[in-house]
Amino acid sequence: MNIFHNLISLSLFALIAAQVLKIPFGFIINKKLDFSSIIGTGGMPSSHSAFIVSLTVGIARVSGIDSPVFALSFVFASIVMYDAMGIRRAAGEHAKLLNSIMSTDNIFKMNHKELKELLGHTPFEVLGGLILGIIVGLFYPL
Repeated sequence: MNIFHNLISLSLFALIAAQVLKIPFGFIINKKLDFSSIIGTGGMPSSHSAFIVSLTVGIARVSGIDSPVFALSFVFASIVMYDAMGIRRAAGEHAKLLNSIMSTDNIFKMNHKELKELLGHTPFEVLGGLILGIIVGLFYPL
């Protein structure tokens, strides 16, 4: 049971680290200090990627890379990162387009609630989360 709790704390640490790192990365990229990014989606690094990759590395350390649990976690990590770069990012791009259309059409202006645009990640942001997840997964004490 202790291993289970350590893997949860490992993953949560990676998630929190990724969210906190979004503040300085956002400042470097946008030249603007934005503390709201700590609770938002999207941005550099991907907290979803850091979370699941750190869990996968932790499982590899505890159970070995030949265990079925590692294989399952590896597949799950691949799906999460693909989703962040593909499906969720595309949804964000669609939201940008719809917001643009609705802001120019007077019919939609009255009842328009702006859609959230920053949903997914660029491949570079997912790579950042992957690297952070590996680092945390390797060095976090289990």
